Amino acid sequence: MIDGEWVEHDLGPDAHGRFIRAAAKFRGRISADGKTGFKAEQGRYHLYIADACGWCHRTLLFRQLLGLEEVISVSRVEPLMGAQGWEFGDHGDPVLGKSRLSEVYAEHDPKYTGRVTVPTLWDRKTHRIVTNESSDIIRDFDSAFSGLLATPRRFFLPEIADEIDAMIDANYHPVNNGVYRCGFAGSQQAYDEAIAQLFARLDALESLLGRQRYLLGERLTAADLCLFPTLYRFDSVYYIHFKCCVRQLRDYPNLWAYTRDIYQTPGVAKTCDMASTRAHYYASHESIHPRRLVPSGPEIDFLAPHGREHVGTA
Repeated sequence: MIDGEWVEHDLGPDAHGRFIRAAAKFRGRISADGKTGFKAEQGRYHLYIADACGWCHRTLLFRQLLGLEEVISVSRVEPLMGAQGWEFGDHGDPVLGKSRLSEVYAEHDPKYTGRVTVPTLWDRKTHRIVTNESSDIIRDFDSAFSGLLATPRRFFLPEIADEIDAMIDANYHPVNNGVYRCGFAGSQQAYDEAIAQLFARLDALESLLGRQRYLLGERLTAADLCLFPTLYRFDSVYYIHFKCCVRQLRDYPNLWAYTRDIYQTPGVAKTCDMASTRAHYYASHESIHPRRLVPSGPEIDFLAPHGREHVGTA
């Protein structure tokens, strides 16, 4: 959007063909006491997401596993992101009655200039966008709302906070964002750089997960929940659509079993929607896939036994 008006604009790669992810424009934070300007309250906040999006998937995982379903409402945009950006379709926008997410951004600021992205967290009380940065959302879900829950749970564990942050950072550039750097590369050099970093990190993770059940030992942490959405989409989308085709995830015994282990964690499968994921990626990225044909496969059994209950406990 430019000055509140929607424009079609391809951000494109940089001068070297590298995909550069734009920074989020809204970085408000929610706190238990409200000193940040946004207080954690029952029913105050609404989360706009796309089921296809891995960054949104993170926020859904935290909302589900922390038990915030009745605290924070959620609605979904349509899988297809067309010329007008994210649209709500027939089910509509239950909060503001808008037809497109860009109209929500204009509601916040009629002169807004910037990208319109998901996830977006809306504050009903101030009638404003809090943040459209997934890392802020998951951290605030994890900490600010614990006082509203009968049985609080944490995934950003305070006692190993530095290790969690370091692991999330180590995976972000080569893996989480790395698949996009491969798919949207505008030069052979940029693609070669991204694909090498992606599989070097996957190889390292394969070795690590041969020694321990989760990324930081025997407890599921925020680092695992941040990596899982990329692994869940890898063979169905990134391997084919984004040309991340050196190896499939299923060629990595430990990584593949680890992905099934997390998928089978109670509540996780409820946040997964492969049909919407395929529909979005293959039909929305015309510059990569101009015919927009959505494949029916591959068929992937995320419920196959993972056998990781005793990894690293000998």
